[in-house]
Amino acid sequence: MNKFTKSFPAFLFTFFLLFSQAWAQKVYKVDIKEDIGPNAWRTMKRAHDRAVTEKADVFLMELNTFGGAVNFADSIRSALLGSSMRTIVYVNNNAASAGALISLAADDIYMHKGASLGAASVVNQSGDIMPEKYQSYMRGLMRATAEAKGRDPKIAEAFVDPEVSIPALKPDGKLLTLTASEAIKAGVVDAEVGGLDGLFQHAGLAGAGVVQHEITFVDQIIAFLINPMVSGLLILGIIGGIYFELQTPGIGFALVVAAVCATLFFAPLYLQGVADHWEIAVFLVGVVLLVLEVFVIPGFGVAGILGIICVLCGLAFSMVENDFLDFKLTRPGLLMNSFLIVTGAMVLAVVLMVLFGRNLLKSRAFRRLVLADEQQSAVGYTSSPQKANLIHKSGIAKTVLRPGGKIEIDGVWYDAVALDGFIDAGEEVYVEKHENYNLFVRKLSDKPKLQP
Repeated sequence: MNKFTKSFPAFLFTFFLLFSQAWAQKVYKVDIKEDIGPNAWRTMKRAHDRAVTEKADVFLMELNTFGGAVNFADSIRSALLGSSMRTIVYVNNNAASAGALISLAADDIYMHKGASLGAASVVNQSGDIMPEKYQSYMRGLMRATAEAKGRDPKIAEAFVDPEVSIPALKPDGKLLTLTASEAIKAGVVDAEVGGLDGLFQHAGLAGAGVVQHEITFVDQIIAFLINPMVSGLLILGIIGGIYFELQTPGIGFALVVAAVCATLFFAPLYLQGVADHWEIAVFLVGVVLLVLEVFVIPGFGVAGILGIICVLCGLAFSMVENDFLDFKLTRPGLLMNSFLIVTGAMVLAVVLMVLFGRNLLKSRAFRRLVLADEQQSAVGYTSSPQKANLIHKSGIAKTVLRPGGKIEIDGVWYDAVALDGFIDAGEEVYVEKHENYNLFVRKLSDKPKLQP
């Protein structure tokens, strides 16, 4: 028996063992191909939770992003670092800024041919570099993440800080961005692959079962509703509904519109983890203050101003991730952007209400949806039956009159006003006068006696 004949069974057994292990493994795959924000974080979290439920062995994220909000990137980073599964990030074209931070948190990184990784300095909405305190925090995150996965923290820091000197990879004074081949030489990436098949071969997952994470219809609806343009339209509906409700008390329909728009505005943001209880509470307090200002407090003063401020802040803060007014992890400029959206929507709502509000209230279509604002006697309406014949009649106070309340005369209940200011329930009363369909009463004991 030659050497080949002796070694072949052992080779066959080893091959079968490796193949069976790969085949037994389950890979759960999710695609993140958008800016890193609340929607990306929710998608990743749901996918990871599902992978745990499915008892997957490998969590694979196909990543293509130019960056996004640091706070949501940090949440994804933390989930990857704390995962009990083997985690793999497949950079399919781009992993810039927040994408680089996420990539470094994975156990293995694979890059598609022509992909790039890096350029993770913190910038504002206009692309301008933010102050040092933001860069310092980002450098710390990058270093800590690289160290946790056994990668060079200096290279991770160079993604953020152009002053970090790595002559072999970049000129001094420039941010580090790596191609696939450069990242392999730097020890940051495991391999350059031409696609998922190549990744599975290189990662020892050939033949593994793959479960692709599906985006549900509810996820799509939530992603649509948190779009800034849609949020602006919902704010327009909220303000417009509140305006019509205050202008026409008891209208009902306007209140329903405002409530529906508020629900569609806050619910997706709450589910995404952006809006918190206190922000919704601030908004509701603002609405209550405005109602009090219109119906209880005469004129327009402190309550009205505070109400507008609370409504404005409640809506704006709900659009931005923060830890009770701590915005250090939020993308710079995002808070200002949310205030501009809310303020613009409020101003537009007021302008539209002033220009078209009166005509809208009088339109035939609108009147079909609301209670009539005038009930004229000419068409048969009356506020109450004639009560002139009740003068000098006596009855019983059925409720406390302070001064308004209910009285009963000859078995019929009427609205009445106490001329004495207060009459307790159960006391006998008499009707002294009748004005504008209101009965004015006094205690029967106070009725003057007729002189003989």
